[in-house]
Amino acid sequence: MSANAFDKPIIPFAPTQKAQAGANQIADDSGNTILALLQKAADLAKEDCARAMDVAHKLSYQIRTTEERAREAEAEAAHFRDRATRAEGWMVRIREEVEQTFFQKDREARPEPSGRNLRPRSADTRAAVE
Repeated sequence: MSANAFDKPIIPFAPTQKAQAGANQIADDSGNTILALLQKAADLAKEDCARAMDVAHKLSYQIRTTEERAREAEAEAAHFRDRATRAEGWMVRIREEVEQTFFQKDREARPEPSGRNLRPRSADTRAAVE
C-alpha cells in the first residue's frame, strides 16, 4: 500500500446528537407501544378468563341441579317399583283366595261327570231346555 492511502485523516462515523435523540425517541415509543399492547392483551385475557369462570360456575350449578333431579327421579322410580311389587303380591294373594274360596268348594260340591252316567235326552227334555 502506498503512503497516499494513509495520508488522509480518518473521520470517525458517530451519530450526531440530533440523530441519537431521534433514535432514542423511536425506541421509547416502540417500547411504550409494545407495553400498551401487552397490557391490552392481559386485560382481554383476564376478561376471557372471567367469562370462562362464569360459564364454568353456571354449568357446574346446572350439573349439580341435574344430578339432584336424577337422584330424586331414581328414588321416585324405586318407590313406585316397590309399590308395584307389593300390589303384585296382593293380586296373587287375592287370586289364590278367590280360587280357594269359590272354585275349590264348587269342585268339591259338584262331582265330575263321567261318561257312563250320561243318558241321552229325550225329545221332550231337549225341547224344554231349548
